Amino acid sequence: MTNPYLPIPYKILEVRQETDIDYTYKVAYSGQLIGGQFMEISIPGVGEAPISICGFDDKSLEMTIRKVGRLTDQIFSLKKDDTLYMRGPYGNGFDLEKFRGKDVAFIAGGTGLAPVRKTIDYFIRNKDEVKNLEVLIGFKSPSDQLFVDDIKRWSVDNNITVTVDQGDENWTKETGLITKHITKLDLSDVKNKVAVVVGPPIMMKFTTLELIKKGFQEENIWVSFERKMSCGIGKCGHCKIDETYVCLEGPVFNYVKAKTLID
Repeated sequence: MTNPYLPIPYKILEVRQETDIDYTYKVAYSGQLIGGQFMEISIPGVGEAPISICGFDDKSLEMTIRKVGRLTDQIFSLKKDDTLYMRGPYGNGFDLEKFRGKDVAFIAGGTGLAPVRKTIDYFIRNKDEVKNLEVLIGFKSPSDQLFVDDIKRWSVDNNITVTVDQGDENWTKETGLITKHITKLDLSDVKNKVAVVVGPPIMMKFTTLELIKKGFQEENIWVSFERKMSCGIGKCGHCKIDETYVCLEGPVFNYVKAKTLID
């Protein structure tokens, strides 16, 4: 009988610095993946944590990891060609069929851009699959920006808005909380527009409320709950809200379901 908790060693192909405390790890991997899913990553004798998959192709996957504690301190000591242990993928990701042929707005705050990055990139590269595509991204400060090269590429001939809560003397783009910029979205046919909202819980709460106030239908809003996961396979109960296991039924939820998940 296979041990579901047993991780597998994978080779690190590349390490890229995003910010002072965020690094993207490209790891050799071959398997079926969906944007919005997550992996359990670990170092034997140190610990384990769920990390969103922020990109993938036929031979690798990418995860952006923030240095926040004992495990990530150890991971940050790893370099190209070192070994990272993983198990997964887990969770319910973004179903592309829910967005095809529709007006779609992606709204991401901070590290919430990571789990939705692959899905945004897919539709940027396949714009014919949606009627209209808009992306609204918010960061705390200019130094907290993630995936700068991706955003530059996305911004060519696309409606991409990047804002920071507070800028500096070199910041020439938008400023202010992300909710302030929702009016920049095309709201002409808002009842048929689909929105994806991913970010810190407080950001998702007020962003979804603002979207509903602007006329978005609840069933057309999708969110991702990330902070709740632990074991990834519905055994530890850490992510359980009432009868819902976030790691199994999520982390991607339709807002109609998500609004009932109060803990």
